[in-house]
Amino acid sequence: MPLLHAQENDRLVGTIGDLELREGEVLASLGRLEGVEREALAQDPGTLKKLVQSMLVQRVILQQAMEQKWDEEPSIQLLLKNTREAAITDSYLKSVCKPPAAYPGDAELREAYAKSREALTVPRSFRLAQIFIGEQKGSDKKVEDVRRRLKAGPEGFGQIARELSEEKESASRDGEIGWLNEKQIQPEILARLPKLSVNVVSEPVKLKDGWHILKVLDVREAFTPVFDQVRLQLAQRLRAEKTRANIQAYMAEMLHKHPVAVNEVVLSKLLLKNP
Repeated sequence: MPLLHAQENDRLVGTIGDLELREGEVLASLGRLEGVEREALAQDPGTLKKLVQSMLVQRVILQQAMEQKWDEEPSIQLLLKNTREAAITDSYLKSVCKPPAAYPGDAELREAYAKSREALTVPRSFRLAQIFIGEQKGSDKKVEDVRRRLKAGPEGFGQIARELSEEKESASRDGEIGWLNEKQIQPEILARLPKLSVNVVSEPVKLKDGWHILKVLDVREAFTPVFDQVRLQLAQRLRAEKTRANIQAYMAEMLHKHPVAVNEVVLSKLLLKNP
């Protein structure tokens, strides 16, 4: 039976076994997000799908825990109490310290963009495919077999990757790794890439883990996104920074209004009692 009963007109979003997730539950979870966070989620349906999948998996784990009466364990009872109090405190603190809905305004966003242009620059990027042969007995012969087949027909790179590459995830995609920027690529490999034209295959590159034979599928030169492309990203960052600053100010005000007294003698002995 589902852990939660469906309400009228509460459409089914997903299932896992006999457990269901309804529209209202997803909306309740999204309701805990700020406006800019919801907007970012709306622009990426894949992320929303992952959220739903995560909620469903958590539901299975919860069912298993409840069947084992895990919530009745004394240590879990204390954890639940502490977690409940922390959740209430944290959500209240974020609520009272949340910036106004209109923050940041256009002027503040443009100022942040001007200051962040260098940090926002996307380095030169390469879309790569590889054939990987791990370091092991007989690997040299396998590398030579790959080289021989590539020289005979370099257009067969994808087929050879599927058959011989030992990095299975990329091998299933004809060796394609995807887009990597210069900062994500090992120096020994990066040094080779500018010398390769698109669709040209490299000589084997020996690293600690084995041999990498590379193919550049595409290249993107370094660029700085225009303001509209990063407006949402900047808004999220500025709101998070403002919230943190407001929380620090609020906590300082609370300490000023409600002075704290700490028994240093007892405090110094706490760790000795709980090694």
